[in-house]
Amino acid sequence: MTTKRTLRALQFSLLLLFLCALCASSPLSSAQDSSLPKRPKILGIASVRILVPVDRASDSRDFYSRLFPLDHPCIWCGEPRRITFSINESQFIELTQSPLPLPSNLIAEITLSTDDLPAMRRFLVAHSIPVEKPVLGLEVDPALLAYAPTTEKLQSGQTSTEPDVHIQVSDPEGHRIGFVQSYPPAQTESSGRLAKRLIHAGFAVKDREAEDKFYKDLLGFRLYWHGGMNDGETDWMDMQVPDGTDWIEYMLNVPQNAGKKVLGVMNHIAIGVYDIEAANFGAKKSGMAVREEPQIGRDGKWQLNLYDPDGTRVELMEFTPVEKPCCSEYTGPHPKP
Repeated sequence: MTTKRTLRALQFSLLLLFLCALCASSPLSSAQDSSLPKRPKILGIASVRILVPVDRASDSRDFYSRLFPLDHPCIWCGEPRRITFSINESQFIELTQSPLPLPSNLIAEITLSTDDLPAMRRFLVAHSIPVEKPVLGLEVDPALLAYAPTTEKLQSGQTSTEPDVHIQVSDPEGHRIGFVQSYPPAQTESSGRLAKRLIHAGFAVKDREAEDKFYKDLLGFRLYWHGGMNDGETDWMDMQVPDGTDWIEYMLNVPQNAGKKVLGVMNHIAIGVYDIEAANFGAKKSGMAVREEPQIGRDGKWQLNLYDPDGTRVELMEFTPVEKPCCSEYTGPHPKP
């Protein structure tokens, strides 16, 4: 009897200690979570930087200038320089000289816009994400600096009065993701342009779970649509920004030994257009070599695939579907111009 009573007392003591430890740890965990900086808004894609071999720079410039207005004179000399093409008043494509040997992924960076860039830096640093401040190939437009809040605190013990204009991080698979401060767009005339909005960018993904921890769990991206070449398969995951309609597309199930042509299809950008037939007519009229005809994709949207001189796919896509998509329903709002 004494042994049973002692055993019960010991079990009760252990249970009491466990409950006390649980009660003590919960407030601490909550306090730690609440002490982390809040993530600022991520509004959409601001730009995509594409690598171009220096010996084909002229061809690449010619290709993209038939789609978008040229903003800056092209300077291909010595050190890598950048050239930008406007898509609309707040989005653009950058071309920059590629290192040698040419990497398999020519999408060098996808840059997202946020409503508070210094806060985004603090948020990333607080979550142990290394943050870099890139050196721009072109001088920063003074108009951007007017809307770039001063960084109050970069990390513990380090301060700066220099405005944040552009910061960079790497996702778990090494894709470069930039952040820039959102600012009021300039009032420029855009009627008659072939393309209207950069709506998504995609890249080959090997580990979906690792990427989800970064984009979904940390940055707050949400699933927009998923599908595959065949029903019941998932080859594409469209992850929409938390505070807008643009998305990043995971290109899954890419063979390990995929060649340049396949990777050029997978690592791509997509431009939203009003009317795919008008876009097709405009591309041909501008002298572009259109190798494919418009088609309705598995997502139910009209699309037209173009390819730059290095094989990077530029997908023209209507903003809304014209038929029911395969594989899954849309779970987020469709983009608009």
